[in-house]
Amino acid sequence: MSAASERRGSARTAVVWDTLRPMLDGRGLDVLDVGGGTGGFAVRVAGLGHRVSVVDPSPDALAALDRRAREQGVVVEGRQGDLSSLLDVAGSSAADVVLCHGVLEVVEDPAAALAVLREVLRPGGRLSLLVAQRNAAVIARAMAGHFAQAAALLDDTTSTGRTGRRFTLAEAEQLLTDAGFTVAASHGVRVFSDLVPGSLLDLEPGAAGALVELERAVASRAEFVPLATQLHLVAER
Repeated sequence: MSAASERRGSARTAVVWDTLRPMLDGRGLDVLDVGGGTGGFAVRVAGLGHRVSVVDPSPDALAALDRRAREQGVVVEGRQGDLSSLLDVAGSSAADVVLCHGVLEVVEDPAAALAVLREVLRPGGRLSLLVAQRNAAVIARAMAGHFAQAAALLDDTTSTGRTGRRFTLAEAEQLLTDAGFTVAASHGVRVFSDLVPGSLLDLEPGAAGALVELERAVASRAEFVPLATQLHLVAER
């Protein structure tokens, strides 16, 4: 991974970590990362002293997770499965915190998926949900000159293409409420970081750090949330 890619990645995840970190105060929580892949979040959470499991359908990703965990000197349990088999793999009331990042976009039935996630959580447990936002995808298509594609995305709630469906903030909050969750917080992620040229992060001293601070500054401002590539919502069972 190039230095610019690493800096961009930091800008993309900093806002999510700002919200997750207070949820993970103390030690000894049971944390379940659904679709956690190679452990980008899971390994870091395990480093805070929590018991972490990753459920992912890819054996290759789970193998990479195991290597990453060993390199960092932590234990993360990898289990092969997906949302359709989550209760069989993890069990009900199994987790204090569930991470579901970039998964709801590709499931057949988001409402049913959220119902399963709620069942996996213990009473009072919290869900960290990260989803792609439709507004930003419309803007990206239009800026690239793909105006027909942008128009087609405006009201498209179906799962299409490699990235799957996208959500507005209102849609995501309604899905969580309908599933029996209480939405505790929501904010935008990657408002600017996907638009900044990688060359700028490489060449301009301090640019990456300034970008992170800008992302933090606008994450919860209502006028900027519709521009975010992703939405991060925290909900309580």
